[in-house]
This record gives sequence, C-alpha cells and structure tokens, in this order.
Amino acid sequence: MDMDRAAQDLLAARFEADRGHLRAVAYRMLGSLSEAEDAVQEAWIKLNRSDVSDVRNLSGWLTTVVGRVCLDMLRSRASRREDPLEYYVPDPVVREEGGADPEKEALLADSVGLALLVVLETLAPAERLAFVLHDMFAVSFDEIAPVVDRTPAATRQLASRARRRVQGAAPAPAPDAARQREVVDAFLAASQGGDFEGLLTVLDPDVVLRVDGGALSAAASKLVRGAEAVTAQALTFAKFRHEARRVTVNGAAGLVSLVNGAPVGLMAFTIAGDRIVEIDIVADPRRLAALGVAG
Repeated sequence: MDMDRAAQDLLAARFEADRGHLRAVAYRMLGSLSEAEDAVQEAWIKLNRSDVSDVRNLSGWLTTVVGRVCLDMLRSRASRREDPLEYYVPDPVVREEGGADPEKEALLADSVGLALLVVLETLAPAERLAFVLHDMFAVSFDEIAPVVDRTPAATRQLASRARRRVQGAAPAPAPDAARQREVVDAFLAASQGGDFEGLLTVLDPDVVLRVDGGALSAAASKLVRGAEAVTAQALTFAKFRHEARRVTVNGAAGLVSLVNGAPVGLMAFTIAGDRIVEIDIVADPRRLAALGVAG
C-alpha cells in the first residue's frame, strides 16, 4: 500500500473514531438528526480537502469545523424559516422501551432533553454555538472565537447570554426513569379515563403543551399553556380513543399515540419533581416516518 493511501486510510479511521462525538455536537447545534448527519458529512469533505499535517488536535479541529458548518446552516435556516418558532419541536431521539441502541445512546451521552433543545432553538446562531461548544463540549473560547468572528472576550459574553436564557427557561432536573414512567402512566390513565382531577394532579400549574403538526398539518400546530387548558386538550384527544405505546424520547419517558395501529403523534414529557411541566408532540406524518416511529 502506498503512503498516500495509508495516510488516507489512517485519516478515515481517525474520523470514524470521532463520528459519534461530531454527531452529538451537530445534533445539539441543529436539533435535527438529518441535518446533523449532513453537517458531519460536510466535515468529512472539508477534512479531505485540507492539509492537517500540522494539526496537533484533530478531534478539536473537527469539532470546530462541524461547529462552523452548523453555524452556517442555522443562519440559513433563520433566513428562510416560515413556521412559528413557538410550535416547532426539534427532532427527538426515539427508542423502544427495553431496547438497546448504542448509536442513539452515544448521541444522548451527557443527556440532552427535548426541553433543552426547544430552548436552544430560541438562541441566536452565534450564541447557540458558543454555548454548545463551550458549556457542553468544553471547547475553549480561544478556539470558538474565530468561528463566530469575535474576540474570545466577546465569545464568552455570547455563551454567558445563552446560559442565562437556558437557566431561566429549562426545567429542573427530572426524577429517575422509573418515577418519570409512573407520572406519564398516570397522565395516560387519567386522559383515557376522562379524569379531569387526575390530570390536574400530574400537571404543573404552568405546564406548556406544544404540538408541531408540520407543513402537512399546520392547522394542528398549537401552543397551550396552563394545567386546565392542557387538561381540556388532553380530554379532547381522549375522545378519539387513541392507543398508546411506551417509548423513551431523548432518554425520558414518552408515548407514541396510535390510531388503527398507525402512529399519529409522538409525545415527549418533561417532568420536574412529580409534575409534568412540558409536553411536546410531533404530529407531522413525514417527520414521524423519518424518525422511525412505527406502529
């Protein structure tokens, strides 16, 4: 094998070793599984076109490359976004309960809940980059600064503003998985049984329900606030006699809602203490199919 081929194979092996990490960075940056894959692939193309013989930390170099690609994608998305952001639910990572999926587990290492991704969507692209790379992946501000075309001090300020937004909007840590499932099961039983008081018991007074119907069913998109309003919505859904199947969504208890065996909604629950503080529903048939949600 010639040296060029050997070097190329070594570079490919190094990239593959970092692929899971790069996907995790891109997922937190973009909240989209397909776009995260695109960003990682773009990083591979840039690696092949670059002379990295003098790069001492290839993993760090690749992380900042993916960050730059994601920043460009976020800026492009912001300029063409038509759907109201308040209805948008980022791509969840869905796993059947009891199933093992090492690739998905790696994507969610150091857990990233759906509620956090919803908050990240509200940040300006440069703020999101600074926060994700520094706070989640320990990249220094000196390394991030050239990506956002700012000084390290200004980059630190970007991350600080983002951190305040996240801390002010993201819920408290969730209880353990078993308790989460108990709360979600109680919600399901109360909604299916038409139990108004039972629903109020498991819902936080300021609970938020977000339904993303996507482009195909935009009329279904809505934002509902407050326990009584969300309870009324849940009882309305119950009239259609939906079935439900347990899943985990971004590592937390979730449900797939089914009609005649076909998935019509993926429900993600954010729980703080013993109350549900946020319910995010993906009801777009195309997105459900792309996420691998089956009946």
